[in-house]
Amino acid sequence: MTEISQDMLDMGTRARAAANLLASATSKAKTQALMAAADALDATRADVLAANAQDMVAGREKGLSSAMLDRLLLDDARIDGICAALRAIAAQDDPVGAVMAEWDRPSGLHIQRVRTPLGVIGVIFESRPNVTADAGALCLKAGNAVILRGGSESVHSSRTIHAALVAGLRAAGLPEDAIQLVQTTDRAAVADMLRMVEHIDVIVPRGGKGLVGLVQREARVPVFAHLEGICHVYVDVAADPAKARAVVVNAKTRRTGICGAAECLLLHRDIVNTLGAEIIADLAAAGVELRVGEGLQHLPGTTPASPDDFGREFLDMILAVAVVDDVAGAIAHIQRFGSSHTEAIITEDDSAAAEFFARLDSAILMRNASTQFADGGEFGLGGEIGIATGKMHARGPVGAEQLTSFKYLVTGDGTVRA
Repeated sequence: MTEISQDMLDMGTRARAAANLLASATSKAKTQALMAAADALDATRADVLAANAQDMVAGREKGLSSAMLDRLLLDDARIDGICAALRAIAAQDDPVGAVMAEWDRPSGLHIQRVRTPLGVIGVIFESRPNVTADAGALCLKAGNAVILRGGSESVHSSRTIHAALVAGLRAAGLPEDAIQLVQTTDRAAVADMLRMVEHIDVIVPRGGKGLVGLVQREARVPVFAHLEGICHVYVDVAADPAKARAVVVNAKTRRTGICGAAECLLLHRDIVNTLGAEIIADLAAAGVELRVGEGLQHLPGTTPASPDDFGREFLDMILAVAVVDDVAGAIAHIQRFGSSHTEAIITEDDSAAAEFFARLDSAILMRNASTQFADGGEFGLGGEIGIATGKMHARGPVGAEQLTSFKYLVTGDGTVRA
């Protein structure tokens, strides 16, 4: 095993020291830091756009896919969105110190379970520069220090956004080491972070299957992650046609490169030649390549699916489509091919929806809504550090509250145990 570089060990030491200070930082100071960071980002947007233009040129030269380039792109509207997310996170209640439960014991002890920061969080991400702001802000809100390692694709954009976050920390009198950005694009830094068990308390990977798989295989530090976003939409026999057509097209086409994009459409057998055919036509008209299973290949604009099209994350204008007999068939298909990320049912039948919600165990289940809402900002969390599909500690969009643990505060009055 190679030694961890001195630069990364130094970052870890500084992050731990910052985390010790942040654990008792006031809510006012954290809010001030985030508001000042939003103002700094707004004021330096010309620098951010210029840096992003460099990254976009390099990305095209590198041959990044259209979905990856879309993830990388920043424009005025997206910078407005990042600033809004920073302010939304600032406005949220501080989770640190919140009393989760409290009770008295016959012994005379009064016990409270209260939220406490995790400590130091490592975030490893690829091409989305907005993760720099979302992750930095959410970690700070929850009293954690963070070490950010962005991909080489977004290096210039991430540096300018990070500078705004540091300006916010400085304005609030908080340690600037609370939000650190790894400056090197050397992949050895990633390997170092995965082994820094004395310096990092949890790793959050944000990126494609290759990155997340690597982190899950190699990390000695605990990980919050999802490997793939193989999201399904099931259109039930009791679906409202207008809702179904709108939701399915949006779930697939709004942004194909995000983990909440629909990758598989399931149609109840009884609607194949009616509502199902209309939805297929809508998708084909929108430019979606439709890879369909048995019972659908007679519909215009479709091509036969291969076996590996199901259970696949396309991140592109491609959709797998299958016929199922009923809600139980949809559930069975999702249990076989899904990735425990996000699934949606389109139905007016309460019992079908209840069965869908009860029997599936994905992190996010939706009814009559687009899977594109699988996002911390849309959940009212201000942003997200990622989507977690595991079952230990964090699940779904990981906001500030899920970046805390808890401790017990026990008060007695000279109380001794018999």
